[in-house]
Amino acid sequence: SIGDWAFNLCKSLESVSIPDSVTSIGERAFSGCSSLETVSIPDSVTSIGDWAFHTCTSLETVSIPDSVTSIGNEVFFGCTSLETVSISNNVTSIGDGAFMGCSSLETVSIGNNVTSIDYKAFYGCSSLETVSIPDSVTSIGDESFRSCTSLETVSIPNSVTSIGDDAFTSCSAIT
Repeated sequence: SIGDWAFNLCKSLESVSIPDSVTSIGERAFSGCSSLETVSIPDSVTSIGDWAFHTCTSLETVSIPDSVTSIGNEVFFGCTSLETVSISNNVTSIGDGAFMGCSSLETVSIGNNVTSIDYKAFYGCSSLETVSIPDSVTSIGDESFRSCTSLETVSIPNSVTSIGDDAFTSCSAIT
């Protein structure tokens, strides 16, 4: 495992290749690594702790491997250079503020087993233009897409039984 706070605030760290022997990434493990541009998460990783990549402002692309089943709270909060995220089909929940403040995020691929998009999950993703929510989702949390000012199109399936307060507030581009 990579322990809690292991590389916290290593501001010169640019690249991380996590070996196949690692199964968990601890809380705040890479938080504040502002020069981190690339991270390779292997299929052996089953758990990514809360705030693990919090404010990694240079991180551009993330692929969540099939082995991960949930994305914790504020894992990628404030990753302002993050443009593309691919969430595997094995992920069932996207935690509170998971991608909050990812202002460059343009593309999100949400896996087919996600059942909930939690509180403020994509709040302030001002470059996000289109969101396709899979049929597996039953709940869209409070403020989950608030202030996604470029969001033009949202496809909400019939499976959704709950849309939280202010879920799409200040999404002025929605048509």
